[in-house]
Amino acid sequence: MIAAVETPYIDWAGLSPLVALLGGALAVLVVGLLRPRWIREGFVPLLAIASFGTAIGLSIWQWGERTDLMEGALRLDELTLSLTMLFCVAGIAAVLLSWRHVAPREAAHGEYYCLLLSVTAGMFVLVAAQNLVTLFLGLELLSVPLYVLCATETRREGSLESGLKYLIVGSVGSATLLFGLAFLYGATGSTDFAGIARAVEGSVSDDSLLLGGVALAMVGLAFKASVAPFHQWTPDVYEGAPTPVTAFMAVATKAAALGVTLRLFDVALIGASDVWQDVLAFLAAVTIIVGNVGALGQSSLKRLLAYSSVAQSGYMLAGVVVATRLGVQATVFYLAVYLAMNLAAFAVIIIRERETPLGDSIDAVAGLGSSRPLLAWPLTISMLALAGFPVTGGFIGKFYLIDAAVAGDYVWLGVVIVIGSMISLAYYLRVVAAVWMRPAAEVAAPVSPGETPALAGGAPEADRAPVELLFVAVGFAALTIAAGIVPQPLFDLVHDAGQALPGLF
Repeated sequence: MIAAVETPYIDWAGLSPLVALLGGALAVLVVGLLRPRWIREGFVPLLAIASFGTAIGLSIWQWGERTDLMEGALRLDELTLSLTMLFCVAGIAAVLLSWRHVAPREAAHGEYYCLLLSVTAGMFVLVAAQNLVTLFLGLELLSVPLYVLCATETRREGSLESGLKYLIVGSVGSATLLFGLAFLYGATGSTDFAGIARAVEGSVSDDSLLLGGVALAMVGLAFKASVAPFHQWTPDVYEGAPTPVTAFMAVATKAAALGVTLRLFDVALIGASDVWQDVLAFLAAVTIIVGNVGALGQSSLKRLLAYSSVAQSGYMLAGVVVATRLGVQATVFYLAVYLAMNLAAFAVIIIRERETPLGDSIDAVAGLGSSRPLLAWPLTISMLALAGFPVTGGFIGKFYLIDAAVAGDYVWLGVVIVIGSMISLAYYLRVVAAVWMRPAAEVAAPVSPGETPALAGGAPEADRAPVELLFVAVGFAALTIAAGIVPQPLFDLVHDAGQALPGLF
């Protein structure tokens, strides 16, 4: 008689956001094979947006459910769900930014949006992982499609170079992380975060194998989060990749990297916090200084925002360092406002790339204050918020991170955040000055065939900018201001996320 095989229980309700993303990826891939142009260029992007929207709706439906999925390989809680909603909002924005861009046309629309949805599915798996094997699977599901997305403009040398650089550096980071995870397993005898935490609290907290694993895992995640000195790939990849992909990477990839860092260090390795806290605090301080100083000499807006993202990673690491619920809440809050600030800026950059031959140069936005206020204001709000000006979400977010650092006995790190913000004024205000105080540069031709032409000798009329790009720019700029004036709804959301991790106070 054959014994019955016991199959694992699958909580389909808990997995529903992931199913929506993977199902959407399959759907856009199949529908994108149809020949009519209106289906490929109109219906496929709408289907991708619907998939992201469905995942957001299912995440809201599952809010408050704290349960293990797939035999404990994944964890469904408010941290997973809040970050998933951020990923999906970034995905919707990326679809809108890509709608009339050359990248989906060259990559084939179905494949492009399938890759975008697959990356987001990988992010869900990554931040929900509570097992070392699942963590690495999520990382690869995130990374491999993203390498391809960076190289989707196949006729442009910079895009291919960007994809290749990201592939090489990302592979090094993944290999380093994998070595670290193997060391952690060797030291603790467990791949589950709960088992690792129990072993670390026991007799292995000073084991050299464990210390090596912590160090290598830290370096591997630092590559993904653009933490100095492992950030060298960031400016080149951000500059070379298609700008909609850059915008998505800048916000969603960083949120995923910091989300898994929170779960790994504040859950599995919380018992060894005295080992990694000071090292991570030092990396945060170095990252803040290197990112802000590196941005000072940039004339490319994409490279400037790349170095800015490095500095922002340093700010957000402060929330990981303190290993408290307040730190988790501050990090998730800042990730949310960082998404709004960055997407508003990138939408304006994409509009100007289409309208002028100046590309992403700061000269491309000169004179917008007088000729294009509908573009000037979102870019200005974005820059001021990234600098941490009052009445913006960036100010509240930095204040929240400084409060967490001080409460966690890292006052000196809070001081470094303030110093970094002071340095950042030099380059953020340079962009604002170009927008409002410099005359417009002479432009006469579009960047590439099929894109909106610029008027000779001046800026295009306001109604020439695609409505979806204006929607992203103005909408996220408004959200940035709203988060600075009425932050309480976002506070409530991140409060639940902070309560999701056990063992923190």
